[in-house]
Parts: sequence; C-alpha cells; structure tokens
Amino acid sequence: MAVVIGAHGIAGEVRLKVFADDIAPYRSFNAGALTLKSVRHGGNGTIARFAEVADRNAAEAVRGTELTVPRDLLPPLGEDEYYHADLIGLPAVSIDGTPFGHVVAVENFGAGDVIEIEREGGKRFMVPMRPEAVPDWNTERLVIDAAFVDA
Repeated sequence: MAVVIGAHGIAGEVRLKVFADDIAPYRSFNAGALTLKSVRHGGNGTIARFAEVADRNAAEAVRGTELTVPRDLLPPLGEDEYYHADLIGLPAVSIDGTPFGHVVAVENFGAGDVIEIEREGGKRFMVPMRPEAVPDWNTERLVIDAAFVDA
C-alpha cells in the first residue's frame, strides 16, 4: 500500500510514498505491527503517525518499511484492473508464446504503468502497460507485442 520514505519532524511522524488511492480506511499494517493513528497530506506528500513510532529516532528506524494489509481487505478489482503485486513474477511471452522473461517491477512515472521485464541473463527492458504493447494478460502470463521488446 505504501512505503516509509523518511521521518517528518521530531514527534515520530513519517513521510510515505503511497501506492493506493487512500490508506486512511486501514488502521493496521504488517500483520498488526503498525497501527495508524493519523494520516494527512502535506507539502512533503503523505504524513502518517503510527502508535508504535514515538519519536524521530523510531521514525528513522522504520524508513524503508513497506506497509501491507491482507489481500481480502483490498477493494475488488474492476475490469482490466490489476494490483501491481499480481504482475510481479509473471512470465512474459510473445503473441506466439515465445518466452521473453519475467516481470520484475511495475513503475509509474506519471503517464501510466510501465512493466519491467528481465530476460534470462539479467538484461532488462520496459514495456508500457497499454493494449497495443500488452494485448493480453491474466494471472498466469503477460503477452507482449514483439514491436515493444528490446532485442
């Protein structure tokens, strides 16, 4: 749902990089390890306070912590929607089934999601998650148009 990117102030608040529309409806993260007391949007992005984080030192200690909730608490997906986590690890294949590699990341730089594929041997390339580049996908594989694949 989010990741802690740093401390905010001296009272234990943290700055978050949020991947969800809103984390406010969720109170418990990471199997109960963190309890959300408050969340607001500030000039530095999303600022949160957790019951278990009492001061700046504790806030610095949780930097890099990914905030998770059980999947059954997430809202249902609409048609052609996906959770990024569901794409990670999927095999990427051509339209005729030839393997290209597997999905290692999903990024969004502001113009839509971009899928990062790693080939055997470690070389990576990126493909926009648009119908012309990814004409088909499901829970078992991503089909990528060869015109979008780095040689």
